[in-house]
Amino acid sequence: RRSLRMSADTSASRFVTTPIFYVNDVPHVGHAYTSIAADAVARFSRLDQRPTRFATGTDEHGEKVQQSAEKRGIAPQQFCDEVSESFQKLKGAFGLSNDVFVRTTAAEHKQAVQEMWKRLLAKGLIYKGTYEGWYSVRDEAFYTESELIEVDGEKRAPSGSVVEWRAKEPSYFFKLSEFTQPLLDYYEANPDFLQPASRRNEVLSFVKEGLKDLSVSRTSFSWGVPVPDDDEHVVYVWIDALTNYLTVLGWPQSEQEEGGLYSTFWQNAVHIVGKDILRFHAVYWPAMLMGVGIPPPKKIFAHGWWTKDGEKISKSLGNVINPFELIDTYGVDATRYFLLSATSFGSDADFSHQQMLVTCNGFLANCFGNLLNRAVTLSFKNCDKKAPGVPAPEALADADKALLAAAQDLPDKLRGSYDALKLHEACSVVEEILRQGNSYVDEQAPWTLRKTDPERFRTVIWTLLEVLRCCAIGIHPVMPEAAAKVLRQLGVAEDAVKAPTVAMIKEERCRIDGNDLPKPQPVFPRLDEEAILQSQAVVAE
Repeated sequence: RRSLRMSADTSASRFVTTPIFYVNDVPHVGHAYTSIAADAVARFSRLDQRPTRFATGTDEHGEKVQQSAEKRGIAPQQFCDEVSESFQKLKGAFGLSNDVFVRTTAAEHKQAVQEMWKRLLAKGLIYKGTYEGWYSVRDEAFYTESELIEVDGEKRAPSGSVVEWRAKEPSYFFKLSEFTQPLLDYYEANPDFLQPASRRNEVLSFVKEGLKDLSVSRTSFSWGVPVPDDDEHVVYVWIDALTNYLTVLGWPQSEQEEGGLYSTFWQNAVHIVGKDILRFHAVYWPAMLMGVGIPPPKKIFAHGWWTKDGEKISKSLGNVINPFELIDTYGVDATRYFLLSATSFGSDADFSHQQMLVTCNGFLANCFGNLLNRAVTLSFKNCDKKAPGVPAPEALADADKALLAAAQDLPDKLRGSYDALKLHEACSVVEEILRQGNSYVDEQAPWTLRKTDPERFRTVIWTLLEVLRCCAIGIHPVMPEAAAKVLRQLGVAEDAVKAPTVAMIKEERCRIDGNDLPKPQPVFPRLDEEAILQSQAVVAE
């Protein structure tokens, strides 16, 4: 068993990925959720000064794409170019920091896919046969008779999509059946490989039933990567799409490069995916990698789905959440914060505009924004447009020390949260300190101290500003734009605003110390709840 255990990290690098998104439709809230989650993990890794690579992209091959292009009377590549661009717009709209955007139609990806195919073939893991069964064009998957459900007297896929019988289609197969025991051994030796635990258990149950060989080519459509030495077949999605995680590291060219992308990052790969595609990532992908002698990724984390007002999101119900409209209504930072803080990452979550407004007005405006505005305004008006200098240690009361200590604990708490992908916890640890800050300011009543004890007033204000500085850095991975605005309100130097690090929370040279303050401006203005709810009601009708 020991030989199966992951080797110790040789570096502190982190390689974070989203799945590549299929271009059969425009981005929805699920795409945004996965992307923002991966972005927050990557941003914290950079904040913690680790070498970081964050990749996303689009899956552009397949029968659905070919059919959609034909319906519009355009070439498949033109169709892909148009839809892929809408996914690339997520980067600007949601403030994503991905280092690379991969497209499966790119030449370098096709080369990587064909190399993966050749290596699997050389290992005797691919063979030619025929396939027949119930096929769903929408799902791009075959189903056995036992997997089908009945809807209005018609056979349907488990997803509800229409199926058709396809007889004796020639296909190449990957010998997935040979990996049942190796995968089970790997899961046991690496208990953190699949998360959360509930999803891990689902995968274990599936694999324990015994794996069947996997169809990995198609002849029924031509829009894909040609199978090497057999142009009648195109490589199917399992090998095509999953190989993207190596393409973005320059594989296979970078494989032998010392200090290259592959050697630096692959050992610490973290795939963040939706629970609907966990099987592909947790079973097919590691089996292929084992087959060619590449270690599986370090971690695969499957997050939950979003519902709206308690109902499943679907076009037929007319309740699809447009992520770009969320930004227009609430702003990018509030949207990012709500999506990541609303539920335990890994669980399903329910979206409602009422809950979104509770986050925007209840926490961001009333708690965070109000504390910032009170502290900065009191300092600006009473300390000659400056922050107070660092108080002498003996000037700090127990209440000051307790609040400052909580802020100083942020680096360790955040590392624990982000390493475990507990993104809701990464939000709540900062939120708790800000709530403590509001209680502290009410107890200390600096507006009274201003007249009765000016020295104590300065100590209290300095404590508040310093804690706000720490919280702004701590929340940066989730709300990068708002964090920068908060730091500027605190008079923090621009180089530290643009490139903050977790270490700055504890570094004495970075503390608030007589900083010049700009004129106070609200960072989190209150939203008009009635107007927003009325407008959403009109849209729903």
